[in-house]
Amino acid sequence: MSDDAARDATPEGDAARAALARAQEALVAALVAGREAPQGFDRERLRIQEAGLISKRRRTVARLRPDLVALLGDGFAGEFDAYARGRPKPPGGSHADARDFADRLRVAGRLPEEPVSPEPGPAPRRWSIFGRRR
Repeated sequence: MSDDAARDATPEGDAARAALARAQEALVAALVAGREAPQGFDRERLRIQEAGLISKRRRTVARLRPDLVALLGDGFAGEFDAYARGRPKPPGGSHADARDFADRLRVAGRLPEEPVSPEPGPAPRRWSIFGRRR
C-alpha cells in the first residue's frame, strides 16, 4: 500500500472525503435545483452556469418536441426556463424532461390532451452523397 493510500484510509481521510462529497452535493444542488450557493462560490457565476445548463436542456427538449416549439413560438424559451429553474432533470433523462414539461403545459391548459402515442424523437439521419463510400 502506498503512503498516500495508507493516509487516505485513516479516519481523517474518511472525514475529508465525506466533507468533499457534501460540498459537491451542495454545488450540484445550487446549479440544478435552485439551492443557495455554497460558501466560497461566486453567486453570479453560479447563476450564469445555471442559465447555461437550462439552455442546454431547453435545446434538447426543443429537438425532442418540436411540436412544443411550434405551439409556444417565441414563448417557448421563457416557458421552459420557468419550468426548469429550480428543478433538476428528472430521472429518465431528456425524454422524461420533455414529457414533464409537456405535462406541465397540459395541466396549465396550454397544451391539448394528447392521445397515448410514442413521443416524437429526433428526425432520422439521412445519407448524403458526401458520406458514401466508393
